[in-house]
Amino acid sequence: MILGLSIFVMLLSALLIFLVLMHKGKGGGLSDMFGGGVMSSLGGSSVVERNLDRMTIAVGVVWILAIVALGLLINRGM
Repeated sequence: MILGLSIFVMLLSALLIFLVLMHKGKGGGLSDMFGGGVMSSLGGSSVVERNLDRMTIAVGVVWILAIVALGLLINRGM
């Protein structure tokens, strides 16, 4: 159980890092480097940015809950 949850946390961590890097910063950030011209045309869309924000928040909440659950399992020695 602990091993499966640990792998799940690692996958969520990688996904969360990817989602954060895809956000458009003040200078364009890494999102422009990955997408080039395609992402720059979509990056200005408020719908795309809003959906990216929602996905990042949702993955972040699941990540936090998974870490808390993992900590409780490790603390109880299961």
